[in-house]
Amino acid sequence: MTPKDAHIRSCQNEVIRRLSENPEKSFATTKISGCVTEGLRCHVAQGRHQVSMDMSKAMGGEATAPSPGFFAKAGLVGCLAIATKMTAARNGFGFRSVHVELETDTDALAIFHKGGGNAAPLDSRITIMIDSDEPDERISDLVDQVLAIDTWFLALRDAQPVSVAWKRAVSAA
Repeated sequence: MTPKDAHIRSCQNEVIRRLSENPEKSFATTKISGCVTEGLRCHVAQGRHQVSMDMSKAMGGEATAPSPGFFAKAGLVGCLAIATKMTAARNGFGFRSVHVELETDTDALAIFHKGGGNAAPLDSRITIMIDSDEPDERISDLVDQVLAIDTWFLALRDAQPVSVAWKRAVSAA
């Protein structure tokens, strides 16, 4: 285990200890917001972090930033890669790298409510590549453990209740 992996392990064990002592603190609500005004560029913020999104010129955007779909898929890929590396460090595994690939099949016409298809991804394929000297069986067990607890993998895989409300914004005019 590298010194950095030992540090990751120590940090996670401390968080686990604190949350185990106060399980009520393990439940959290996060809020993220985005705003589109002129054009299709969307500014999104959560706490001190901000990103911009835009659509391609073919879709009417200016292509000034990645699309929302990029961020959704990047979030899943990053979540799986980081969760795998974190879990490996916490379990004392020596993982030199974790590389995650995601392929999705979609019906682009369906996002315009045309053609009768479903706008949700039709199929998603994830490949997790791990550079390690650990035995295959241990790596496979660890990946199964990660897939059982990874928030955004589970959000993609499992149905969940989602509520939506809309309200009229008050114009600053």
